[in-house]
Amino acid sequence: MKKGKRERNVSVIKDADGNNIVMINDIIFKGKRSIDWDEVEKYLKDYVGDFYKNVETNDIVYFGKDLPDEYAHSEYTNSLKGAYAKAKANATQGLGEMLEIAFNANYTENKKEKHIIDAAKGWYRFESRFALPVYGDNGEVERFNVYHIYLIVRHDQNGKKYLYDLINIKKETSNPLGCH
Repeated sequence: MKKGKRERNVSVIKDADGNNIVMINDIIFKGKRSIDWDEVEKYLKDYVGDFYKNVETNDIVYFGKDLPDEYAHSEYTNSLKGAYAKAKANATQGLGEMLEIAFNANYTENKKEKHIIDAAKGWYRFESRFALPVYGDNGEVERFNVYHIYLIVRHDQNGKKYLYDLINIKKETSNPLGCH
C-alpha cells in the first residue's frame, strides 16, 4: 500500500536475462559536490506507514518511523561519496518496488543490545536492483546505470518487518541499459 504524497516516475522492467530492475526515471537529488541528506530524510518521512509485499517470500515490509533517519544518516550513508551517494539518495523513490522484487532473503539473529526490541526477531538481508538515468551534455538520457543493493529489514518484537536501510551499492558494469 502506497500513501506517499509525492509523484514518482518509477516502474519495474525485466532485463535481457529476465531479471527484474526498478527503473527510477527522475533524478530528484542532484548536486555536484554532495547530497543534502536532511532533504532525503524529509522525503522519506512522507512514506512512513507505507508497506509492500515481497513477491518471493510473501513478507509484508513496512516503512517505519526510524527509516528516514537511519537511511539518511547511517554509518554506511556517511561513508558514501560521489555517484554512490547520489544513487542511494535517488533510490528512495523506488524502495517499495525494490522490496517487492527483492530476492535471496537471508536471516541473521540480532546480536546488538541496542536492537533488542526493534530487531528482537532478527534481521533479513534482501538483494535487489535498480537503475538511474545518466544524462548527456544535451540534457537527454544517454543510458541507465544499473545498481545491485542489499535491503536491510528488521523483524520487530511486534512481529512486523520494517525496512531499515539500503547498503552495499554496487554499479553493475557489464550492461548499462541503453536508450534509443
